[in-house]
Amino acid sequence: MNAPLVYITGASGGIGQALASRFAGAGWRLALVARRAEGLRGWAAGQGLDESRCAVYGADVRQIDSIVAAGQDCIVRQGLPDVVIANAGISVGMDCAQRADLDVMREVLETNLLGLAATFHPFVTPMRQRRSGKLVGVSSLAAIRGLPGHGAYSASKAGVVNFCESLRGECRADGVGVVTLLPGYIATPLTERNPYSMPFLMTADAFAERAFRAIESGTSYRVIPWQMAIMAKLLRLLPNPWLDRALAGRSRKPRRPG
Repeated sequence: MNAPLVYITGASGGIGQALASRFAGAGWRLALVARRAEGLRGWAAGQGLDESRCAVYGADVRQIDSIVAAGQDCIVRQGLPDVVIANAGISVGMDCAQRADLDVMREVLETNLLGLAATFHPFVTPMRQRRSGKLVGVSSLAAIRGLPGHGAYSASKAGVVNFCESLRGECRADGVGVVTLLPGYIATPLTERNPYSMPFLMTADAFAERAFRAIESGTSYRVIPWQMAIMAKLLRLLPNPWLDRALAGRSRKPRRPG
């Protein structure tokens, strides 16, 4: 019970599960959240994580009351976490000319942005009262510039960056850190259908290792891997006509079938 506690959403696979494994390997207790709770419990059992080391909470980040209740339940059952990682997210291509894709955009924003804010909500006041803790938001390199066909995803992840920046200013005086992580291309189910090249593609485990070190170091903003950090700086500086020319003809992320 004296081991530190990390709370992770979207822990049933990909980046979230890799982060859970990395923190567990470092001796942390785990509070893991996913819609598919039973599958996550099976994974935890397979890792040899008993109830004293790991608790699983079934919740949907799109449902505010659901994810807030999961956070409150964690505090009651396991105590106030030392680190909260809002990782749950979805990525779907969209076309603004299609009416159905406006519904897709709402789903993406509710999951990636509003869901992140709702994930943090139960912990903000208790952490500020304790005067310690870290709130970690997982954004994306797609937050840097809007990409054709990625309108919903780019907008949601840019919102994560700005929301975390705002929250950091609100919490800094109370000793609570806010960390924004921007993954580049990570080999997960979210990227396996991408019909375009993905430079510096890295495994979820490799990302988790670098993310763990970034969180431990107390940084407030980190692009992973470092090669993509250079690309991010160049994208920010690129004039719009040059960006438009570079992206002309680029394959787009697939829309949802139907």
